[in-house]
Amino acid sequence: MQKIVECVPNFSEGRDEAKINLITEAIRAVEGVSLLDVDPGKDTHRTVMTFVGPPAAVAEAAFAAIAKAAEVIDMRRHSGAHARLGATDVCPFVPVAGVTMAECVDLAKKLGERVGRELGIPVYLYEEAALQPARKNLADIRAGEYEGLPEKLAMPEWKPDFGPTTFNAKSGATVIGAREFLIAYNVNLNSRDVKIAKEIAFNIRETGRLQRDDNGQVVRNGEGNAQRSPGKFQACKAVGWYMADFGRAQISINLVNYKITPPHIVFDECCRLAEKLGARVTGSELVGLIPRQAMIDAGRHYLTKQGKTTGVPESELIHIAVLSMGLDDLYPFEAEKKIIEYRIASPARLAKMKLDDLINLLSTDSPTPGGGSVAALCGSLSSALSSMVAALTFGKKDEAGNNSEMGELGQKAHELKDRFLADVDRDAEAFDKVTAAWRLPKKTDDEIARQKVALQEATKEATMVPFEVLQKSREAVELAARVIDKGNINSISDAGVAALTARAAAEGAYMNILINLKEIADREFQSDLLSRAQKLRDEVITLARSAVDKVNAKLDF
Repeated sequence: MQKIVECVPNFSEGRDEAKINLITEAIRAVEGVSLLDVDPGKDTHRTVMTFVGPPAAVAEAAFAAIAKAAEVIDMRRHSGAHARLGATDVCPFVPVAGVTMAECVDLAKKLGERVGRELGIPVYLYEEAALQPARKNLADIRAGEYEGLPEKLAMPEWKPDFGPTTFNAKSGATVIGAREFLIAYNVNLNSRDVKIAKEIAFNIRETGRLQRDDNGQVVRNGEGNAQRSPGKFQACKAVGWYMADFGRAQISINLVNYKITPPHIVFDECCRLAEKLGARVTGSELVGLIPRQAMIDAGRHYLTKQGKTTGVPESELIHIAVLSMGLDDLYPFEAEKKIIEYRIASPARLAKMKLDDLINLLSTDSPTPGGGSVAALCGSLSSALSSMVAALTFGKKDEAGNNSEMGELGQKAHELKDRFLADVDRDAEAFDKVTAAWRLPKKTDDEIARQKVALQEATKEATMVPFEVLQKSREAVELAARVIDKGNINSISDAGVAALTARAAAEGAYMNILINLKEIADREFQSDLLSRAQKLRDEVITLARSAVDKVNAKLDF
């Protein structure tokens, strides 16, 4: 899976477009990073930027942006409606795909150390990266703001985690951390009555509502603090308001950790509460971006409620999620613009081709696509067939006991199919890198040395893609074996073809590994990979042979 990290730095400049552009240029200059959004606010005198990419590239872009902000922003002349601590006020890393929170914490710490050391800016770590419990909450660190920094820095308990303890008058201090993805999600009502929206918000949000006595007065404890009755969902913030443009009330929600409280669960509860109050939810609205997994989880949730298999294509899961939550209630929901992974995905050159176009291209003298891409395609066909058999088994009366297993198997098969399809393009791209390395200049000794290194690196990468296809082929043949054993008997031939195409994927990938290994000078790499590849190939052949024998036995008449 591609590793994707989001970074959402907030800069204390929202009015000078030239300065904002200089910061965005610093971000865009880092290869591999996609700048998704720039949101300046004149009243807050603050700009929020959102960019994504591989972890190392995102960390480099974050440093470049912080350095540029330190250069162009002077906090001694800054004032705005939003609380702030420095030129770069806050800089969180957010795991999106293929990345753990621990990795984002590590990015935050390394960036904080570098900012402190190279830029001379005091740095505090917050949220999941906090080194002290008292520094977990951003509001606590910001208390006193920029103007209170000289006094704060003098306190031992507020010594920065990185950087100098002396006051940097121009840049202030920066707060760097790691947090979960925040989903801004709103639920729409068929009513103008804001009271209904507020009542639902009180019930769903984590902080709930203030407790009141019979006279309507706020209940306080012995220390004078107001008492609250908590709401239903953790990691959920919500308010009710009226949208004049659409003539309706809306529950405006921030889900600060969708893994704890996902949007589809909140939507269902809003529907239930609205009905109790005599209103109806008409749909919902996504503000900004959403992780792909949140949409997939929603699609699976609603298919499960309908008693349907969740082993369906990803596009169908997204479609069901949009329909079920009414995400196109106010305006069309464009998945390619709203789902963060889709926004940054490289266009699939081969996997998105029409079948006849792909086969025609394959038949020409073009070196790509070649056997490696075809091996990956065989793997995707195997996985698709296993999913089909699982779907045809799901819900059948005589196979009712298999529903849970077939649903899980179909889901795994679809995920595996998509990974194989990605390899169709990855194999071609890896070969193109080898070709590019061959064409590098070779006139001087230095050029010859650089070309040799580049060629070896590119060839290793071109070897690892089919090796990963071979690894997945083992998964594919195991899925085929399971549907042969427990799938719908009327689809037994389809399950057999799934086993055969899994073997074809494995054998094809193995041949591509061999031809690339011959060009690799690293004997340790060569020997280790060859040994692992031979073992995997033999296992797939054995499993496929056993699976096909079972199919032939069941077909024998």
